Amino acid sequence: MSSAPNADPTEQPNRWQDLLAGLSIAGLLLPEAVAYSSIAALAPQAGLIALFAGLLCYGLFGTSRFAIVSATSSSAAVLAAATATLANGDPGLRSTLAIGLVLVTGAFFLLAGLFKLGSVTSFIAKPVLRGFAFGLALTIILKQVASVVGVHLTDVNLVRFLPQLLEQLPQWNWVAAGVGTVALALLWLFARFRRLPGGLLVVVIGIAAGQWLDLPAYGVKLIGVIDLSLEVPKLPVLPFTDWLRLGELAFAMVMILYAESYGSISAYALKHGDRVTSNRDLLALGASNLLSGLFHGMPAGAGYSATSANEAAGATSRLAGIVAALVVLVIVLTVLPYIALTPEPILAAIVIHALGRGLSLLPLGRYFIWRRDRLLVICAVGAVLLLGVLDGLLVAVAISVLLMLKQMSAADIQILGRIDGGHDFVDLQRHPTAQAVPGVLIVRPDEALFFANVERILGAALRLIRHSQTPIHTVILSLEESPDLDGTSIEALQAFFVRVHQEDKRLILARLKDSAQTALAALPEVEANGVVLSGLSVDGAVQQALKAGA
Repeated sequence: MSSAPNADPTEQPNRWQDLLAGLSIAGLLLPEAVAYSSIAALAPQAGLIALFAGLLCYGLFGTSRFAIVSATSSSAAVLAAATATLANGDPGLRSTLAIGLVLVTGAFFLLAGLFKLGSVTSFIAKPVLRGFAFGLALTIILKQVASVVGVHLTDVNLVRFLPQLLEQLPQWNWVAAGVGTVALALLWLFARFRRLPGGLLVVVIGIAAGQWLDLPAYGVKLIGVIDLSLEVPKLPVLPFTDWLRLGELAFAMVMILYAESYGSISAYALKHGDRVTSNRDLLALGASNLLSGLFHGMPAGAGYSATSANEAAGATSRLAGIVAALVVLVIVLTVLPYIALTPEPILAAIVIHALGRGLSLLPLGRYFIWRRDRLLVICAVGAVLLLGVLDGLLVAVAISVLLMLKQMSAADIQILGRIDGGHDFVDLQRHPTAQAVPGVLIVRPDEALFFANVERILGAALRLIRHSQTPIHTVILSLEESPDLDGTSIEALQAFFVRVHQEDKRLILARLKDSAQTALAALPEVEANGVVLSGLSVDGAVQQALKAGA
């Protein structure tokens, strides 16, 4: 994401469009917020608190015109799995752990923003994220079906709890199943009208039908009381070991929330030519989660479904999100007792409808068509289905990190030559017409130097120096791919300087970035071995080498 927060000046904000968009998406956000609370196994108000915190904080501090920051299905599922693992069946402890996890997640987002880690963008590769999203959507949908029909599933493993669901078919609550099916059909119908608040209409219809048909008498549960009497913010009291564990889980939560949020924000910024600031968005997400956690809400992120609905509704600025928050607040303050009468199958239908697009095989199929990353997709889907949401997420993050490390550690070194007698230097192996410079060996790593690849790359460079087919007097090492150097790389370069000097060769480091040049300039081996540190282009370094060798 770019560094400037302003939108394209050709698209000026339209206050009336923002007002209409806010009114439109409020009808989507309210029922979804309550529905995602049920996924997280928290009180219904937890999703509403996250909704208010996210819309307020991102509206004030965020940079995307379209992003809607609120509770998301993925973070709700991860929160439920994480707190269930730690609480061991204690509902009070589970609620306290949930608050702590949201607060630590917010703190991590703030730290990432303060340390300007936004340029890292996403730690989860797109194939892995899409595979995880597919497995997560399938898992949540099946759990919602089980919840609607009154089946209690005891296993997080989808392969085992699917048979449990079918074995208990005779005990299903078919009235609740019918209510959910009708609600899904209505949501599908209302979705065809862009500005129609389908979710809110289905909730209203569900409340009216529930009272008219006396659905509770048929075993159809209602969501119950929504208590928005906010307490004075205070930190949860937990032992230090629990805070450490929450820190580990919060790292995974940040990964999935930022990957999801960054995907939504960047997609619409690219579509509309907007400029957004990733570091400021990290701070906005941090503030959203901290505020939500302080008032016992859920994690908040920029979900794709809500963001796309905001853009489709015609939003032109962040005002649309603030309008939506105000509309939801008015609804909550005026008809809150009636919302508590919403049948649970209605909320399940809203969740299933929202996640339905996540079951599309099209985004996954392209990796099979391209014959790229198929194994990553399969592993990510399988991890969620076989290991559950939390462990599946951790495996997905691990797969992405291993993929990144594998790519960077497998970096090779290129020998460069001059192309067409000009100022450009290219890989001799890929461009046979390029010519090596007599007396000069020019090498360039094709990835940034870091602890996992530096010794292998510099070792390969030394072998090239020692086994050169033609006499050389100067070696040029181009470090344009390395914006900075870690400690391992600096130590390896120290030894490299000495060995090149022992080979009686002059060494020039070209295309050095400022931070890398500053770190290397402090080394005594630079002056002692006559190493030249330069930010010059490769062509400039060649001219310098030829003058010195003349």
